[in-house]
Amino acid sequence: MSKILIIEDEPDMVLGLKDNFEFEGYEVITASDGATGLERARSQKPDLVVLDIMLPKLSGLEVCKTLRGEGFETPIIMLTARGQEIDKVVGLELGADDYVTKPFSIREVLARVRAILRRTDGAKKRLSRYRFADVELDFETYVAKKSGETLELSPREFDLLRYLIERKGETVTRDRLLEDVWGYDSYPSTRTVDTHIAKLRAKIGDSGSEPRYILTIHGAGYKFVDPT
Repeated sequence: MSKILIIEDEPDMVLGLKDNFEFEGYEVITASDGATGLERARSQKPDLVVLDIMLPKLSGLEVCKTLRGEGFETPIIMLTARGQEIDKVVGLELGADDYVTKPFSIREVLARVRAILRRTDGAKKRLSRYRFADVELDFETYVAKKSGETLELSPREFDLLRYLIERKGETVTRDRLLEDVWGYDSYPSTRTVDTHIAKLRAKIGDSGSEPRYILTIHGAGYKFVDPT
């Protein structure tokens, strides 16, 4: 269960975020001012911080700057009501991973949280090399071979294949692939995913009506399996 720290001084907003995060299965801790939030970020070791810019005692920008200066690597999503570009730019320069401008939809915030946590989790267990059947993959050098012969894969195909292999046996939806492989701010159609999967299957020798490695889970998405 991922732990989220909300540092926000508006009680109604805290309640709304907390209720929705907990409904999604996250553990939630809160702080109503910058000084308390800074201390809880240090002591509670959250997996993600939702941080308002305008806070009593210590601003969100000061909290972010202090945490990053101490080597705090946990993702930070900043909330701003000002709508001023300078706040967003300064926040990102100080080390924030993303920002949301008030008023915002809870659905948008949840989507951003999920995307960031998935990327963070993926970075922790990044796969460097993998071999299945007659295919050898080196994700660090982007070199692929099939039966000893060089296999031409695009960087996107490498990323897509690594993402699926890292979640071997797990069904991954097309929307999740778009968020995590293509990036949250890039929304090609789900047909883009299908096209890349088809090309990838053909290159690794997994095409045909009954693929063995990248399986289509109808109505859900795709799943990588290694039967060897």
